[in-house]
Amino acid sequence: MISKLEPHLLCKKGDIAPYVLLPGDPGRVLRMAKLLDNPKEISFNREYRIVTGKYQGLPVTICSTGIGGPSTAIAIEELINLGAHTFIRVGSCGACQKKIKIGEVVISDSVIREDHTCLDYVPLQFPAVANRHVLRALEEIALKTKSEYYVGPTISSDALYSQANRNRKIFWSKFGALAQDMEAGTVLTLARVKGVRAGSILLVVAAEGEKNIKAKIARYSSEAQSGQGQLVEKEKRAVQIALEALLILKKK
Repeated sequence: MISKLEPHLLCKKGDIAPYVLLPGDPGRVLRMAKLLDNPKEISFNREYRIVTGKYQGLPVTICSTGIGGPSTAIAIEELINLGAHTFIRVGSCGACQKKIKIGEVVISDSVIREDHTCLDYVPLQFPAVANRHVLRALEEIALKTKSEYYVGPTISSDALYSQANRNRKIFWSKFGALAQDMEAGTVLTLARVKGVRAGSILLVVAAEGEKNIKAKIARYSSEAQSGQGQLVEKEKRAVQIALEALLILKKK
């Protein structure tokens, strides 16, 4: 039995649905799972908490990736081994443009690769681009639900608190980068390399130009722990957009 399990996710064939949502935080998995019918926790090992259930009859798995590209790449590799073919990252981000406010969502049409994990797969010139069907589905639902959203390029990086990271964010914001996270670049790049579909929708938890960004991130973490608050409600809306997008993608 053990030999049939993927070594990090501790899942086997049949545990994973073809359609997967990828939050970073294991705690977020449980909040997201409340939107599924008959959710079942399959495993929880290291940063990987996995729940599978159904959304309006569609089998869906939610798998946390932890923080950053390396753990995200491991999750995607093993999920693909288990039959997953459509991925949507549902994460959080910091805005790069002053017009974007906390609680709004950003849909990545592409990602500026300032992270490094996928350099072990393809050179830097290889683009991190969302699958066109996933992108279209996310935007269609965001528009339909009258959500406050933006679509465009985002940045993924590795070292959240480094000055180099801050400098890159300032640089790319001049070229229209909307927001910054740490995982979307890996998700989009690796999915394209592996021949599966992927997209990304990010909840803005820190606005550009604010002096105390750490406090904003801490607020989101605190609300997440309690399961209550405005950002948790906004998070739920982002998850619902992703789930409804999966229903569209089922028809493709």
